Amino acid sequence: MRSQCTSKHPYAGRTAVLATKHGKERQIAPFLRVALDLQVSVPPDLDTDLLGTFSGELPRQGSPIQVALQKARMGMWASGLTLGLANEGSFGPHPAFPMLIADTEILVFVDDERGIQVQEVLVSEQAIAAQCTTRSLDEIAPFLERVLFPSHGLIVRPLTALATLSPDQIIKGITDTATLARAIEQSAALSPDKLAHIETDLRANMNPTRRRIIRRVAACLARRLARLCPQCATPGWGQVDVVCGLPCEWCGGATALVREEISGCPSCSYREYTPRSDHKRTAPAAQCPFCNP
Repeated sequence: MRSQCTSKHPYAGRTAVLATKHGKERQIAPFLRVALDLQVSVPPDLDTDLLGTFSGELPRQGSPIQVALQKARMGMWASGLTLGLANEGSFGPHPAFPMLIADTEILVFVDDERGIQVQEVLVSEQAIAAQCTTRSLDEIAPFLERVLFPSHGLIVRPLTALATLSPDQIIKGITDTATLARAIEQSAALSPDKLAHIETDLRANMNPTRRRIIRRVAACLARRLARLCPQCATPGWGQVDVVCGLPCEWCGGATALVREEISGCPSCSYREYTPRSDHKRTAPAAQCPFCNP
């Protein structure tokens, strides 16, 4: 892709380091190059798994945003660059629809020269994430179809407490049937219940649907960094908060829905208040605490 930005942008021609060991530069770098003419480098042999693993044998220490910032700092220390990037994903109940499992992807950008941190967050239920137990490969054909195996990798381990397992008993990155069958047989033999635990491998290089979500949040971050603060020209202008109170379409009373969006700068205190970007000016009566108590 050819760059669309001009040399006037503060990051044009610069390089930011991305802390990853799972190939996320392929999802993130193109958007920053096109929007900002910002190049992305990845330090060799950087082990971001030290901050936690999806498979759970090394728990994440801190919140997702804290871990993302730690990752960015790891890359900056390793490379000596003052611009850093990192992504952290987490899976759990969807904030609006708790019955659904959602992937929350955070992408952070750190600029030590300006003393700013810019982030974008995207929540999606479209990533494949599931688990099951089995004694044999023959029992799980519907599960494998549902998790889009072998395009999506799997992790297999004995059905027992993670703390009791050695690293070699957690088999990751399985993308073929023969390896999966052997892993199930080995894991079931080591389990007190003779069951193997199978789960989707949620690392970006093993999960194509998660990669699509990372691309979307990368596009959001690139757009945000491309916008400069109207007051001080710092990159990263964008929405920082909302004002609730959208009036009811029947009675005009305030509801809990968003009325205005607040845009702000990551450096100075300048803020702008604008109506909702979707142009809704009233809330459905069903959302009104007075009309629909």
